[in-house]
Formats: sequence, structure tokens, C-alpha cells
Amino acid sequence: MSRLAEAPVPLGDTGRFFIDGDWVKPSTDSVFDVIDSATEQPYFRVAEAQAMDMDLAIGAARHAFDRGSWPRMTHAERATYLQAMADELEARAADYSAMWPHESGVLYAFAQASEPGIPSTLRFYADLAADFPFEEEFIPSSTTLAGGGYGLLVREPVGVVGAIIPWNAPLPLALIKVAPALLAGCVVIVKVSPEAPGAGYLLAEVAERVGLPRGVLNVLTADREVSELLVRDHRVDKIAFTGSTAAGRRIGEICGGRIARCTLELGGKSAAVILDDADIGVAAATLAGAECFLSGQVCASLTRIVVPRHRHDEFADALAAAFSAVQVGDPFDPTTQMGPLAMERQRDRVEHYIAKGVEQGATLLTGGGRPKHLDRGFYIEPTVFAGVDNKHVIAQEEIFGPVLSVIPADNDEHAVDIANDTIYGLNAAVFTPDAARAREVAGRLRSGTVGHNGMRIDMDTSFGGVKQSGVGREGGREGLLPYLETKTVLLDAKPT
Repeated sequence: MSRLAEAPVPLGDTGRFFIDGDWVKPSTDSVFDVIDSATEQPYFRVAEAQAMDMDLAIGAARHAFDRGSWPRMTHAERATYLQAMADELEARAADYSAMWPHESGVLYAFAQASEPGIPSTLRFYADLAADFPFEEEFIPSSTTLAGGGYGLLVREPVGVVGAIIPWNAPLPLALIKVAPALLAGCVVIVKVSPEAPGAGYLLAEVAERVGLPRGVLNVLTADREVSELLVRDHRVDKIAFTGSTAAGRRIGEICGGRIARCTLELGGKSAAVILDDADIGVAAATLAGAECFLSGQVCASLTRIVVPRHRHDEFADALAAAFSAVQVGDPFDPTTQMGPLAMERQRDRVEHYIAKGVEQGATLLTGGGRPKHLDRGFYIEPTVFAGVDNKHVIAQEEIFGPVLSVIPADNDEHAVDIANDTIYGLNAAVFTPDAARAREVAGRLRSGTVGHNGMRIDMDTSFGGVKQSGVGREGGREGLLPYLETKTVLLDAKPT
């Protein structure tokens, strides 16, 4: 391992929670051990929140919203805090890049390349303070119930937000919730994953550094049972969740029962539709390269490749050749192209699905096991299955690992049917040199995003899914709307 990989964790006291503007001692001595994904050794340790700790965080957030200054500031005033947080995060970007590979297995080179985009999320929402229509004037209608001479359509903060963050890309996914919530005037409780809590602690240190008012941002680490207390509590107005569809169903059920707002960014089983005029070699190399990111632990991964039947074997061979050539190893090694999975249970999950694919009769072209040259770390070989039936388990269930399924289709119509034959609808792609043809097929795919000739996602515009891939959108101006409630104000005359 490099000296960088062995560097100490760049955080302060991870044995406390950040609640109401202070570092608070936990109610018990219970802790989580964060395991390094590449070495299987303990990386650092964080306090584990219990029911009392969660109650304290919710109470602090509720008081900050109901009695504090934050919701009563102007949007421009709140934007200055977001800009200050962006500056501080920029100064500490290297700290996050050093932690992310240990926790989630992402390549250090990719983490470094991502550094500029992290503070940009805060700056984007800060800039919206200048021109987003938080208030719009209108003339009330002439109906008996309306009346009045002046109307305002006002978009106000939804209230206390519980933001539940996953382990694969914790800081970007936290910011895509925290930034719009703070601009809107909401206060936030960030519940980070026990497997990757570093981002939450870094965010808390940034909030403390810039002097964010007490209770506006609270951060703790908890398991599922205590996390559910956040979802159930009537003092929490909205839940913003990124994670599995199974967990999202549970959150949606609880929020529906108490009519709480929720945004759910859930799983995917995204299809890449290869049209008959696509360049097979280029498409195969592109898809194999995209799957290296975070070792396939990405909800938007294009893991179902739908290809014309007469080109199936040619494409499957090209994909297997490209994917098998990927160098798997230490995420801090600059020659590595794909790192480990994040944790042992994730590797167990991927191995289970690989075994299921073989059992159901799909052809294993490459991979399927653990790399022989690596004796520690949660590694798995890049894996390609050919001749997959869309009804196979590996074609229907999210694996969350570097496992690609090649599925033959009779024609374009059949390919679209296969792509849409899933409970998910998060991402998709169409491979063809013809942009008009790509647009036509994209219009028939039931997916929140469709890319042309690659895995393309634009979090600065809008991201989210249809069907069981989620509810609502994150990113861009669209991502601000879920943190706002619309109020109609009807007055006799325009106020002076």
C-alpha cells in the first residue's frame, strides 16, 4: 500500500455526534468499525446513535426551524452560508478524496477528479437565490371564493428534513440533498451509513467552521432500526433517501401512513439498447469502462445490454474481451482500473447472483470469481454473462456489482420491450450513430434519464427514476422543488 493509503483519517473526534451546533457525547459506548474495503482491516471507528441520540437531533432540528433564525433569513443571506461551505469543502477536498477509496472502493484517481464537482453543488444552489421564483405576484381570479386585488404564490421551506445517505458516494449524495434544503430554509438531520460515515463528519466540521446556526445541520450515524425512528417521527416533515428499492418501499410506506413528504432515489436495472447500426467494438469498450466506476456499485449502471440477436455473439465476445482486460487492484495504485467492492456482505451478494446466473443457464463468458492475484480485500472479477433471458434473476434484480448481462433482441421493438420489462426505470442508453434514431428510441424508454452512446447522468439538471426506481427528482432547479411548499396568499391590495 502507498504512504497515502496508510495516512491517518483526516477527521476530528468521530466518537461524538454533531447536534445543535455542538459535538455531543453519545448516550452509549456503542460504536461502528469502518472497514477498509481493500485491506479488510479497521480504518476508523464512529459512535453508533441510539434512540436517545436520534431524539436529541430531531428535537434540535425542530427547534431550529420553529424558533431559530434560519427559515426567517432571506434566500440571499442563506446563500452566503452555502458559498462559505463550498469554499471550506474546496479547501478540504483532498481529505474526502483520501477517505472515499477506503470506505467504498472507488479509485483514488476518480475521487481526485471528482473534487471540483463537490463544492459546485453548493455554489449552484447558492446562485439560485438570485433568480428562483420563491414569490410570484398574480391577479386573483374573479370567482366568488378568490376575490381580493392582489395575490402571491409563495414557495416556503417544507420544514425539518431527514436526509438518509448511502455508502457508495456519500458526500455528493449528501450535498444534493443538503444544499437545496438549506437554500429553501429547511433544517436537516443527516443520517450517514455505518460503512461510510466519513463524509458526514467532514460536512459537520465544515458547518461548524462556517458558523452555520445551531440546529440547522445535524449529523449522526445509525443502523436501520434507529434510522427508522427518523422516518417515523412526526417532527420530521420530509425524508430524502438514496438507497435500495427495498428500503425505499419501507420508507414510502411509513411516510404515506403519516402523510410526510419524501423523495426516494432508489435502485435500477438499467438497459443499454444497442441498435443494429452501432459500432460493436466502441459500444463494448464504453460499457466495460463505465462499469469500472465504483466497481459497478452505482444505481444507474447499465448492466442489461440489449443487442440485436444476429450480433449477440459478436458483441458478447467484444464485451468479455474488454471487461476481462480491466486491471483490478488497490484503488490507490495509479495503474488500477477497478477497485474492490465496499464490504464483505456486498461481495457475498454479488457472488450469490453470479451463481444464480450460472444455475439458470446463462453463459458465463468471463469473470465470476475473486481475482487470484489478490489475497485480501473485497474484490470480484469483472463478469459478463451472454445469452441471458430477461426473465433470469440476473436480468431482473439489482446486483450492485460489476456483472453485465447480454440479452438478445429480435428487432428495435423487441429491444424496447425488453428494456422496459423491469420494475425499475432509473437510467438507460441508446447506442447508434444516428441522433434522430436515438431520440426516437429514447422517447419510448421508461426511464428517468436516457443517454446517447454511453452512461450519461446530469445531476446539475435532474436525476431520478420512474416506477420502483423512485419518487421525485434531485439536482438542478428540479431538485429544489421537493424542499418547498407552495402557499397561495390572497390580499385586498398589494402590501407597501
